[in-house]
Amino acid sequence: MSVQIILASASPRRQELLDQIKVTYKVHPVDLDETPLPGESPLNYVQRLAAEKSAACKAQLNPDIPVLAADTAVILGSVIMGKPKNQADAVAMLMQLSGKTHQVYSAISLRGRKHGQALSITEVTFRRLTEQQIHDYWHSGEPQDKAGSYAIQGQGAVFVAAIKGSFSGVVGLPLFETSELLSNQGIELFK
Repeated sequence: MSVQIILASASPRRQELLDQIKVTYKVHPVDLDETPLPGESPLNYVQRLAAEKSAACKAQLNPDIPVLAADTAVILGSVIMGKPKNQADAVAMLMQLSGKTHQVYSAISLRGRKHGQALSITEVTFRRLTEQQIHDYWHSGEPQDKAGSYAIQGQGAVFVAAIKGSFSGVVGLPLFETSELLSNQGIELFK
């Protein structure tokens, strides 16, 4: 089967999700500064990053097929929780998430014949965590490159008491919204 899209991400989780829905892709990650702009809302932040990633990839390659980019952020209140810088940062994030409901914003940008964007917002509720559980989890290696310092598709799932919204969006690529954008570009999943 021929390649249907360019994936502007090196995320193995996004690749697994595209594999799940049988979309063929070529990986071409782009490296951007992911620092939030002063006063930027979490919603604008994820949408801007997804759009900038797809635009940068399209400018680099000028491909004949659509470019898909995404950005996912864990939001507690109005605070964007990125990837942890170190163990202390991860412990602090997970302590803040413990026993609370937070949101996960996943923005998608697909540039082909036209530019389409979509957003998924999911509520995730954590059970109360002990400091020992958090330290043990850090030493598993799993939280080190994850927004909010956890992976819902891995061992971090045991922290999740409830989820309201898109599981795949929390993983990093909301499949419902992605399939809608692909369909708008003429890429049908069940052909």
